[in-house]
Amino acid sequence: IEEFLDLRKNTGDDRRRTHDMNTANWIPDLFMKRVMEKGYWSLFSPSETPDLHDLVGKAFEEAYVGYEAKAARGEMTVYKKIEALDLWRKMLSMLFETGHPWITFKDPCNIRSPQQHVGVVHSSNLCTEITLNTSADEIAVCNLGSVNLPQHMKGDGLDHAKLQKTIRTAMRMLDNVIDINYYAVDKARNSNMRHRPVGMGVMGHQDCLHMMRVPFASEKAVQFADTSMEAVCYYAYLASTELAEERGRYETYEGSLWDRGILPQDSIKLLAEERGGYLEQDTSESMDWTPVRERIKQFGMRNSNCVAIAPTATISNIIGVSACIEPTFQNLYVKSNLSGEFTEINSYLVRDLKARDLWDEVMIADLKYFDGSLSKIDRVPQDLRDIYATAFEVEPKWLVEQASRRQKWIDQAQSLNIYMAGASGKKLDETYKLAWLRGLKTTYYLRTIAATHMEKSTTRTGALNAVSVSGGLTGGHAAPAAAPAAAPAASAPEVVDGAACYLRPGDAGFDECEACQ
Repeated sequence: IEEFLDLRKNTGDDRRRTHDMNTANWIPDLFMKRVMEKGYWSLFSPSETPDLHDLVGKAFEEAYVGYEAKAARGEMTVYKKIEALDLWRKMLSMLFETGHPWITFKDPCNIRSPQQHVGVVHSSNLCTEITLNTSADEIAVCNLGSVNLPQHMKGDGLDHAKLQKTIRTAMRMLDNVIDINYYAVDKARNSNMRHRPVGMGVMGHQDCLHMMRVPFASEKAVQFADTSMEAVCYYAYLASTELAEERGRYETYEGSLWDRGILPQDSIKLLAEERGGYLEQDTSESMDWTPVRERIKQFGMRNSNCVAIAPTATISNIIGVSACIEPTFQNLYVKSNLSGEFTEINSYLVRDLKARDLWDEVMIADLKYFDGSLSKIDRVPQDLRDIYATAFEVEPKWLVEQASRRQKWIDQAQSLNIYMAGASGKKLDETYKLAWLRGLKTTYYLRTIAATHMEKSTTRTGALNAVSVSGGLTGGHAAPAAAPAAAPAASAPEVVDGAACYLRPGDAGFDECEACQ
């Protein structure tokens, strides 16, 4: 593990580096318990502990402690004892430095897997949302699709009738793909035909929050993440039972969690029992799941797995919504492709700024200068700053809290990027421990922001012109504004000779920044 963590480093012996390989830590709950309790962790050779690879939960812990006892008696050839916290810190340090290995959790992926009766989940896929069994005889395959959530909004909530219709159609299409798809190897074909997993996801989560004028960093957003994913999963599982009634159950249904009457939200209890504490995950429901349970009991399921949230970066871009469950990266940015470069701006933000007579040339200049962020534009009201906070202005705990609510309903996992401004060892430690405590199965990239920025050369120099809330620039001409009513826009960061950092006391990330120490 110690050399594995260094595989993506840009320094050191290049023969011991894999610059183009995506790596992830597959972390058992026992290790996290040792980290929380400041205990020790034992490193073994896989050749002496071959069974650990396929064991999870209490069975893993019992076998692992047994090997530690053998090592203490001198019966293990290769053995090393280190502080669990030191290894955890190195994991986080490498994640910050190289973006790898990603943090994924072995036990939640397996204990909550509907297919634990016929195999073991040994890792996620590249984007960390697919958690299916693999073995020497099977290669996991999963067909993915994503619902455009903003197209299913009605007033301040979801249009359930339209959502159910869309998901019913999508699940049928995904199930069809299993039969008509091309499989390069028999192991993939056999796996897909036996279990028939699919992954229904979502995109445009941030758009929905903008439509409801709900800040990403709020309890209302957490609640929407909960109820929207409950609805998606409800209709996906219901659609799979309808397909089972029409086309038959998948081959390995008997003995699955579905067959035992255990739905994904019920499996949280299984995880709590195996983990023996250290699980703080919401289990509330807002819909009546009795009809789904009764249909599963009567007809079974057509698909072993039904839901997984993929990144959707490209398709979201094509149809013009935010990527999957991501917060807005920037409200103003330049998009480049083979056709050229195009300036993109958050249309919801423009709508709200126009409604308050704040959309003018100076506002555009401000947005350009501050990279689409409203946080330092003083004349923008606080409620709009909260609603249109960008990814690095949202505390990562809100990403984790929303992901935890979604994970309650999902039978696979979700592609969850962590955005962190002013990253520090303490903040990384708190965020990823919280992810484990909240029952997340996987996390994806850690995205951090630099503490310094290049000075803008295409905007006005000095302080930006002030424009009052009631005034503005119309048709390219300055509208007169009374001096007392004028609210000065945030000035550009002061550039001090010899200084490379624009952070000042009070700025986000100032207290955590370690660059000047």
